[in-house]
Amino acid sequence: MSKKQVSVITPEQIEQYIYFIRGHKVMLDEDLATLYQVPTKRLNEQVQRNIDRFPKDFAFQLTLKEWYNLKSQFATSRSWGGRRKRPVAFTEQGVAMLSSVLRSSQAVTVNIEIMRAFVRMRHVLASQKELNKEVAELKSFLLKHSNSSDQEFRRVWQAIEKLSTSPKEEGRRIGFELK
Repeated sequence: MSKKQVSVITPEQIEQYIYFIRGHKVMLDEDLATLYQVPTKRLNEQVQRNIDRFPKDFAFQLTLKEWYNLKSQFATSRSWGGRRKRPVAFTEQGVAMLSSVLRSSQAVTVNIEIMRAFVRMRHVLASQKELNKEVAELKSFLLKHSNSSDQEFRRVWQAIEKLSTSPKEEGRRIGFELK
């Protein structure tokens, strides 16, 4: 009997499936099912059979408004239009818990990569916060040590601000935050 071949996916590929909903980084049931190579229905059945492992801070069903907002972000590139039920969103803890209810080698491999993607995103966000703090300190220092008519200071500061602000994204957004 041969083992089912396990596909390897990188954290960078997984990041495209991480969204910001209700102030949480989450992944949707359909995307997780695709990564785990199981039908969405089976993934949700396993969650329902083990519902005590998935409190609301691990997994929650999107509201109709959240679902429509999410669908509008991707127009027709997603297949969510034919779903009968609203998607379930899994937080990082919920994704980790999925590994205890989906026991295939694919689920284990993918879960490891998903955890790496979440950790990578945390590091990127922490780095950005640290950079913003350093830029604010530099601005404060420069303001203290230059006179208000100093053109050289203004040029330096404009260059720093240009480097520290993120460019406007023209492509597909990785996630969004609902209000």
